Amino acid sequence: MSTATASPAGVSTVEAVIAARKAAGSGALVGYLPVGFPDLRTSIEAAVALAENGVDVIELGLPYSDPVMDGPVIQAATLTAINSGFKLRHGFEAIAEITARTNVPVLLMTYWNPVVQYGVERFADDLVAAGGAGLITPDLIPDEARDWLAASSRTGLDRVFLAAPSSTETRLEQAVERSRGFVYAVSTMGITGARSDVDVAAKTLVARLRAAGATSTCVGLGISSPEQVREVIQYADGAIVGSALVKALADGGVSAVAATAAHLATGTLS
Repeated sequence: MSTATASPAGVSTVEAVIAARKAAGSGALVGYLPVGFPDLRTSIEAAVALAENGVDVIELGLPYSDPVMDGPVIQAATLTAINSGFKLRHGFEAIAEITARTNVPVLLMTYWNPVVQYGVERFADDLVAAGGAGLITPDLIPDEARDWLAASSRTGLDRVFLAAPSSTETRLEQAVERSRGFVYAVSTMGITGARSDVDVAAKTLVARLRAAGATSTCVGLGISSPEQVREVIQYADGAIVGSALVKALADGGVSAVAATAAHLATGTLS
């Protein structure tokens, strides 16, 4: 049975995994896939394949009808999931099966409106029951997150807030103070999507977060090769890959996701 569950005792499984990778002289690889794409069963198998091929933390995206911060590859995938009948309860079902089959912690990435509609306390309780480690909330800023801060503190769930190059020092300090697991450093302005070069702004942003007290920072948006993973973990604690994995799943199914994850994971090897 998985140990990748929230801990009211104050031990973040996500932060522990990242710290272990750092102690080993490397950094963590965080892999994103949308739950329900291309269908629920395949998305579960794809997530398990990530865990079996070098991904240290799974970021499972909850499909949303207005994914304004996502690039075209992820938008298309999430809309496919919704059009195929995805319901929020399917997300909890998927997490329960994934965490029963692997000890890799699973964070749910979700826009805030579905959590509010479901009920913040109920959402937190059901996420814990499913074995989830916490939430990444891209459109929720720390100073508007009172209900989530309370629910996550009560249940021991991780809460991952975003920081961008445009963030003020005050906003960075809030993200550092109130995040649990890691701070998600957005390496470019705008939407997600693989790029040929990792933005140099990411390095500056991570340095600013370190100055604000961050001990666990992962960089996302646009990382698509082992070389970029290696570059990022030289100055950050982890690299987050999304669009490249989603495209692999769309083009070649679970086997392609497994191969892509294994290839990306070579970037974490010293």
